[in-house]
Parts: sequence; structure tokens; C-alpha cells
Amino acid sequence: MDQSQVEVRILSSLSQISAADWDSCACPEAAEGGRPLDPFTTHRFLMALEESGSVGRGTGWQPQYLTAYLDGMLIGAAPMYAKSHSQGEYIFDHSWAHAYESAGGRYYPKLQIAVPFTPATGRRFLVRPGYDVVGMSALVQGAVQLAAENQVSSLHATFCTEAEALAGVQMGLMHRQSQQFHWLNEDYADFDGFLAALSSRKRKNIRKERKQAPAFGGQIHTLTGDDLRPEHWDAFWRFYQDTGARKWGAPYLTRQFFDIAHETMAEDMALVIAERNGYPVAGALNFIGRETLYGRYWGCVEHHPCLHFELCYYRAIDFAIAQGMKRVEAGAQGEHKLARGYLPTLTHSVHWVGDAGFADAIRKYLDAEAQAVGEEIEILTDYGPFRKANPEEQQ
Repeated sequence: MDQSQVEVRILSSLSQISAADWDSCACPEAAEGGRPLDPFTTHRFLMALEESGSVGRGTGWQPQYLTAYLDGMLIGAAPMYAKSHSQGEYIFDHSWAHAYESAGGRYYPKLQIAVPFTPATGRRFLVRPGYDVVGMSALVQGAVQLAAENQVSSLHATFCTEAEALAGVQMGLMHRQSQQFHWLNEDYADFDGFLAALSSRKRKNIRKERKQAPAFGGQIHTLTGDDLRPEHWDAFWRFYQDTGARKWGAPYLTRQFFDIAHETMAEDMALVIAERNGYPVAGALNFIGRETLYGRYWGCVEHHPCLHFELCYYRAIDFAIAQGMKRVEAGAQGEHKLARGYLPTLTHSVHWVGDAGFADAIRKYLDAEAQAVGEEIEILTDYGPFRKANPEEQQ
């Protein structure tokens, strides 16, 4: 297929493309009405970010959606943004920016292919089935050309799939490896089946935490679809603001995002909420993929022992087992997840830097970082909560 026949266009808003067109590349597996592999690159999710003002003017995330057409048909798309900072990315390049600017360069703006505020692995180069090679090639080359022509410092595609990262390397991009903690479903029949796979000490600790969690004096519900009501988002907004103020200084998402998501994505969300006498005290919001549950946001207005672990981790495992899902991705950071059955897992990103000298320095850094990440994953996995082959460890 002749690459020269592909036309690459930039869209400043997803309103310039139909949901059907965008999703034909973003989630072709959902064409017959099933769930997408993940909801984050769907037209409805990205549009909710845009319409709510969570991205756009004044946010540092200016949409520059990348699209590729062949004979008038969309064959590829990518959620790309012009960034004026490095917030909300979770695979951070703050040290790169500091080094670049200390040497007299201007690091921002940069181009970012990502789902804003969402450290969840998924396809970033969205290609229509049957056009995998030509589609991704057009998107990568188009993004690099745009970065070079506009003299921006760099281009980054974060939380891409491993396959995309390896393909990107073949096209001259630099590969970065990071880690998260994911829970894997080994065909457990129920939560007790999962516990049976753990060492005795870890099993007892989790049971203790699950007994402590209800001590806040109320009930815990997992709500999705029609069970979600507008007042739940009033409560969750209070939780989200508290977490945002403590972690980021200000919430990334606007209040309107949750209203729009309620209207367009209720079936894509599972809200775990703790209530006492009808008053919500804590909540954890998950997004539902075809095989993966994505833990995204947690917050509370009261602090109670083990309630965070119950809502964020154990109820997520309960939901995944009940739905026959293969994994739970619990978001960024948190070695405390290890003791609760979430194991370290590689995540991937690819990068282009315009300055040849700076690119060479980053390439050397990434090689050393990858080795360190690999060693850390090996060590953490060995310290994991699962039973070892040694019979003494299985008691």
C-alpha cells in the first residue's frame, strides 16, 4: 500500500468527526455492540473531557487530534494534545524539561499522544483493522513531522501497548519502560479462591482489613448503569476535590465532566460508594473495559481504617471476578498494592526529541532506567503475597 496516498489532518475538536468514524479506529471490537477493550480512547470519553472544559483553553491540554485518511476513509487516529506543562501524564518528564531548559532550550510546548489524566495502558495509535502497518506509520510520521515543522522540543506517546512501543522503536522512536501494579484473575471462583493463592500471613491480613472496613458504620455499594444517579456525582465530586487538593493542588477534571459521563458513559463506570444513614463518606470510581477494570479515582470526607483498601482494591477484585474479567489496573504508584495481590507490571511509552544531542542523552538514560525497572519488578514480584513453592511458605 502506497504510504504517499495517506492524508494526515489535525482536528482541533472531536466535534469535527463523527463518533462512528472515530470509534471505527478507536474501538472496532465494539462495532457489534460489545464493550471496547477500554473506554478511554472512545469518542464519548474524549468528548466528555473536551465538552466539560477538562481539556482545552487554559488547561495546558490543547486538542490536536491526529487523523489519517486513505481515499477519503479514516484509517487511523490518535488523541494528541499540545502541552504547556507536564501535569496529568503519570509517566513524567519533569527532569527532562529541567535539563533542557537549563541548557537554554524551550521544552514547552510539546506534543503528547495520551489520554489526559489517565494512567491506563491502551492503544494510542488507533488504526482501522486491515490498515495496521500503513495506519500506524502514517500517524507516527505525521506526528513527528508536525513536531519538527513547528519546532517543538518533543513528542511523547504514553501508556501505549507494548506492541505499539516495539513498532515505534522500528520507526525511530525511543522506548521508555515504567511500572504499575495490576491484579490478575487466575480463574478464581470467588474472593476466597483468590485468598487461597496467598501466603498465610497475607491472607490473614487481608481478611483482617476486610473485617475492619465496615467499622465506619454504614454500607458499601457498587453501582453501575441505571443504578447511578446524579446525586452520586455530587458526593463523588466532594471526594474527588479532596484528593485533588492533596495530590495535585487542584482537580484535573471539572464538575461538568461527571455530569456528561453520567449521560454518555454510565455503562462504562462502576462506582463503589460507602454510605452511612444515606450520607456518602467515601467512594472509588472504576471504568469498565472488555477484560479489565480500571481503578481511577478515590476520595473521602471521613477517614476510616481500611476503607480505602476495601473500596479501591478488594471491591474491584470482587467485581472483576464476578464479571469474569482478566485483570484490575489500579492506577499509578503505590507499592502498598503489592501486599493486596497487585503485582508489578511493565508499562510503555515512546518518545521523539528534536535536538540530536539531547535525544542521545535521553536514550542512554532510558537504557539505564529500563534495567533498573526490570530489576525492581523482579525483586517486588519475589516479595509478592502469593504462596511460594517451598512447602513451609504454604502453611
